[in-house]
Amino acid sequence: MMDWTDRHCRFFHRQLTRRALLYTEMVVADAVIHGARERLLGFDYVEHPVALQLGGSDPAKLAEAARIGEAFGYDEINLNVGCPSDRVQSGTFGACLMKTPDLVAECVAAMKASVKIPVTVKCRIGVDDQDPEPALDTVADGVFGAGADALWVHARKAWLEGLSPKENRDIPPLDYPRVYRLKARKPNEFIGINGGIQSLAEASVHLGHVDGVMLGRAAYHTPGILTGVDAAFYGEVAAVFDYPGLIDAMAGYAARHIERGGRLGHITRHMVGLFHRLPGARRFRQILSTDANQPGAGPEVLKSAFAAIDFTTAEADAA
Repeated sequence: MMDWTDRHCRFFHRQLTRRALLYTEMVVADAVIHGARERLLGFDYVEHPVALQLGGSDPAKLAEAARIGEAFGYDEINLNVGCPSDRVQSGTFGACLMKTPDLVAECVAAMKASVKIPVTVKCRIGVDDQDPEPALDTVADGVFGAGADALWVHARKAWLEGLSPKENRDIPPLDYPRVYRLKARKPNEFIGINGGIQSLAEASVHLGHVDGVMLGRAAYHTPGILTGVDAAFYGEVAAVFDYPGLIDAMAGYAARHIERGGRLGHITRHMVGLFHRLPGARRFRQILSTDANQPGAGPEVLKSAFAAIDFTTAEADAA
């Protein structure tokens, strides 16, 4: 989710679900250590619970970056062993680390020794010509042996040669049963699943086999599904979603961002799919994609976009 789940996206998503754990986009350990930390790591306190996802392959650097993340107030540190992009491969981290499970374990051990908050890992079931049965087991054994608190598995291989990052999200076939078998093999460890999950109903099915479900593109492109998360999975009483409260929260957040020198489009680009398939959704998207990106655009543009929606229909859909 690089360039997607930035702080503005996470603030927006937090208005839709109070309980789900949110993840940052992947941040490279070297950037955390040497870069502009407030720009890279800063977040609003309302985003909690929120995890910092790190990329890297040097145990010492990852340990230092984890310490910095903990000091910033993150609730969890997650090591990315699943991203297949060329940029990530050139830095010898991401999915290519599936080929060096001992190094992944060393990284986890170093991070665990440096922080008190949970350290987790996100991986694939394998890469290239690896057999997913031993490949995933070996990574899982290593990270849990090193003290990892959870393993999130994207239930696809990653092909590091011949497929683009976008193709790697669609072309390699999903193999959910492989993740289920890992959970059956490790009943006392937290195993979460990711990849191709489009609805809360599908998430419920997976939770019959594993401990957690991670939504990526579905949550981003159709964020309205997040309004049902707290009631479906956290035992909260189902209620009509507070759209007026959402409007006020996002308009206030936008005003503060603009006062600090930001632009409305930095925020609204994450919101265009909110009312997917509802009356007025097309006009909502048009306003956020055009008017919100004009120089000087302010919170009034956001309110204008919301005014295009038939909230009676939206509320009935959420309920």
